[in-house]
Amino acid sequence: MATIELDQVDKYYGSYHALRKISFDIADGEFVVLVGPSGCGKSTLLRSLAGLEEITGGTIKLGGQRVDNIAAKDRDVAMVFQNYALYPHMTVRENMAFALKLRGDNLVDRNAKVDKAAEMLRLTPYLERYPKALSGGQRQRVAMGRAMVRSPKAFFFDEPLSNLDAALRVDMRSEIKALHQRLGATSVYVTHDQIEAMTMADRIVVLRDGKVEQIGAPLELYDRPANTFVAGFIGSPAMNMLPAKIDLLSNSARLADGSILPLPQGMQVTEGQDVIYGVRPDQWILAGSDVGAPATVELIEPTGAEILLAAQLAGQRILCAFRERHALKPGDTIRLAVDPSAAHVFDKQTDQRIVF
Repeated sequence: MATIELDQVDKYYGSYHALRKISFDIADGEFVVLVGPSGCGKSTLLRSLAGLEEITGGTIKLGGQRVDNIAAKDRDVAMVFQNYALYPHMTVRENMAFALKLRGDNLVDRNAKVDKAAEMLRLTPYLERYPKALSGGQRQRVAMGRAMVRSPKAFFFDEPLSNLDAALRVDMRSEIKALHQRLGATSVYVTHDQIEAMTMADRIVVLRDGKVEQIGAPLELYDRPANTFVAGFIGSPAMNMLPAKIDLLSNSARLADGSILPLPQGMQVTEGQDVIYGVRPDQWILAGSDVGAPATVELIEPTGAEILLAAQLAGQRILCAFRERHALKPGDTIRLAVDPSAAHVFDKQTDQRIVF
């Protein structure tokens, strides 16, 4: 396995600037997820790492060796695609062994490597089947096995679960994470699904418009998003964001209706400063009659484990998630409070987090 180093990587398609001066390192054996909305550049970046796209500027190193100037076939990496890309006229064994055959490995070695990978992926009973006789999840495991048998320096995954149904995606992401833990392979995984990113990654790289917005461990991004974009993208349901003004006398953020919510201690702000006050849905506290900000219940959605509640607060629609089974109905007026340490405050001018 190997480290991956990106230094000032640029990519243009004509006049379109797809990747903008991207620089970060991936440690040996690390599982890094590239995440962001459609068109943010995550697949372009992955394809550039694999050698399927030629970068316009900057450098890419794999295991300390510069690779952006060599062909994809010489980079010793393996890629798992969204559409499986299996040969329909070959059996599972033949699909998994094909790259080894092209490389010149003998039949005994090929079969040994395929058998080992098939056992890890629970594909042994299907080795003589053709892809048309497999389920979507089984086909994806074959595609993973085809990459595994080569023992490459790095594995690249391009939205490999997007064609699967919801239940199978949950199963497959657990399998991929468990497989990574067993192999200890350097892996880069692209997805638009932030739940996949949160549950699978050692570190997440959040991209927007070809730029890196933030890099960090999943809970680091969840607990301390660098800006409003990351705050809104990471977490489901999304963070509530309320326009407010700083009131230093009460050490609070004053909402549009005059109600106030507390600020974290030690925050560097000025009187009357325009901010965005962020609260995760599960961080709202149902308060007493003389505490918090008034809100009107609009919609209640029981999920079993919790109750999701939509409400109007200071002219904004917000979402709350309560573990307790409160007896509420649409039209009720409630009061919502927040633990100051759970609040997120962003400068309205820059969208950047205000540090405390």
